[in-house]
Amino acid sequence: MQIVYFLQRDLFGPLIKAVYFRYFPPIRKSPHLNLLSDFLPLVPERIMPNQAWLAVLFGLIQSSIVLAANNRADEPNTPQLASYGDAYRVAQTERRMLVIYFRPEAPTRASRAFETQVLNFKDVTSKLAEQTFIQLPVSATGVIAGKPVRLLHQPGFAEMHGQPGVAIIDLAHRDTRHYGHVVSVYPFKGGRTLSRVHFLEMLNLPAGTLTQRTLIFAVRVHPEGPSSADGRLSSVLALESESHARHQAQIGVQGHHNWDYRFQRINAKLAGGMTAQEVCAESWPGQDLIDAAFECVDSWRQSSGHWSAVRSRHNVFGYDMKRGRNGIWYGTGIFGRR
Repeated sequence: MQIVYFLQRDLFGPLIKAVYFRYFPPIRKSPHLNLLSDFLPLVPERIMPNQAWLAVLFGLIQSSIVLAANNRADEPNTPQLASYGDAYRVAQTERRMLVIYFRPEAPTRASRAFETQVLNFKDVTSKLAEQTFIQLPVSATGVIAGKPVRLLHQPGFAEMHGQPGVAIIDLAHRDTRHYGHVVSVYPFKGGRTLSRVHFLEMLNLPAGTLTQRTLIFAVRVHPEGPSSADGRLSSVLALESESHARHQAQIGVQGHHNWDYRFQRINAKLAGGMTAQEVCAESWPGQDLIDAAFECVDSWRQSSGHWSAVRSRHNVFGYDMKRGRNGIWYGTGIFGRR
């Protein structure tokens, strides 16, 4: 059964998705159409007779085996670095993002899936070759003020919650306030792991803070493929989103507070006569950063008005989220469109 599942997920899936997305674009961005069992019920019977469809299917299967085999990385093409300090210095010197995979002390189902189904594919290793990548145990230490300290116990990695998973430090954008800070996390909490599609999306996120990039990530990987985060990340709208998310967190109330005033102010800052639009959401109390980001997007999905804005493509956008003293995260998205 494991072999059949592997063939469906990693061999047959990619080509079938490509063909399906070519002819049925409304769901082409869904990252969850991975199994034949997901795909087959979506094929209308009128498309072709059963025998013709089966012939095409077997042709796709044969071709997808070749494509998937070609995508397997024979050897890692990223340099093997000895320590966190070495990796940090290399990334800093070369102005690259530092991507850290914190491995568990003993392999888990989530870590095995990530290592075998994500890290050993050519599209992933090629992308990682553009970054500085290092694998470290969760017990890894670094030197701060001349003393060894456990990395995952440091405030910068707080949203990893001491768990195995992926963290990214921005050492590429020197003239930004998030330079040298953790800007992406994905702890393998509760057994969750990163798929290849989601990991590549994380590696392709625009420059920004941890909270900005996390909410953008949650939007981009939503199964329905909303397009609001596909335009250009505006520094103006990013700051406005951050400001309003912080305001909601400070007062502990979600809403479009002072929107009439802010609407005029934001419009005055947008070039080319663009008009601002805003969405707001909140998480459940006590959710971590990743779960809260997905919860905000799910909340927007439940509102036709909000979802219309989130799923649409805009010229520019900004997203951010902040946590209040009540343990609730407040998310804000602001868009500019002509």
